[in-house]
Formats: sequence, structure tokens, C-alpha cells
Amino acid sequence: MTYVVTDNCIRCKYMDCVAVCPVNCFYEGEHMLVIHPDECIDCGVCEPECPADAIRADTVEGMAPWIELNARMAPLLPNIDTPGEPPADRESWLGMPDKLTKVYGGPQPERI
Repeated sequence: MTYVVTDNCIRCKYMDCVAVCPVNCFYEGEHMLVIHPDECIDCGVCEPECPADAIRADTVEGMAPWIELNARMAPLLPNIDTPGEPPADRESWLGMPDKLTKVYGGPQPERI
């Protein structure tokens, strides 16, 4: 089991999760973070830290697309071990539905 980042992170990118991760398994894209599934130790400390409610266990129903996206994108992105500055307009994106389509134009983005 691992944890995955979902579309609730898109344009919010709070990064509280990064500060508590004991194995530094977060990777940063332009608009969201992802978790490297081979590095996550399933400790779960990141999930309650996310103000955007964007982190889920991979065993939750409906996570298959997010498991695939996190696994595909993590090796392509820089690893981060300290929180950066979240987007200034993050509050306006918090809780917005269908962010994947709004930001990337579809369900399988080539970049995040």
C-alpha cells in the first residue's frame, strides 16, 4: 500500500505534507505534487496534514487513475524535502471540482 496525491492538490499545493514525510517521497510539478509509490512507506502521516484533502491511500475506491499518474510522473519530477511557497491564489482553487480538466484539458496530462 502507498499514498497518492489526487486532483485536490492542483493549484493548491500547500506542501504541509512535505514537512512531515519521513522518507522524502514527494515530487513537485508545476501545479501539483505527487508521491513516488516505490518510496512511500505507508506511514500515513502526510494524509491528515493536507489542508486540501488531496492525499488518499491507494486502497480507497477510485484511486487507480491517481496511482498511475503518481507512478508515471514521480520519476520525471524533482524530489522535494522541504516545503516551498504555495501558489498565491490557492484559496480560490481549494475545493474546486474537475481541476484536472480545467488545468490540463483532460484526464491524462503529460505534465503536471
